[in-house]
Amino acid sequence: MKKIWIFIAISGALAVSMGAMSAHMLKDMLVPLDIARIQTAATYQMYHTLIIAVLAVYQQYNPLKAINQSQWLFGLGIVFFSGSLYLYAFSKIHPLVFITPIGGLLFILGWLSLVRLAIKSSK
Repeated sequence: MKKIWIFIAISGALAVSMGAMSAHMLKDMLVPLDIARIQTAATYQMYHTLIIAVLAVYQQYNPLKAINQSQWLFGLGIVFFSGSLYLYAFSKIHPLVFITPIGGLLFILGWLSLVRLAIKSSK
């Protein structure tokens, strides 16, 4: 449980930092499209960090494998989706654009895995 809270704390701090940097510090260094990429990455990262935190709290009361599955899918989605957008905005390494949709798919699978959680919780 400690590791998930460390991930949540670091992910939340990074999302806020990147969002703030894109609004202030980086706006004169990067083109508007890259700023938008960073803001999108930070937004999605924060949403999914928050759902991981909600699931971590819920897991303390109702430990189910479906919760772990959702947390892993969301966490990997953050790394692949937001991570690839951050890296691409700064590096322009083109193959990174092929990683972003994998992260998006992981986010979708994470949300769909909550259906499994809902079904298991209702039994």
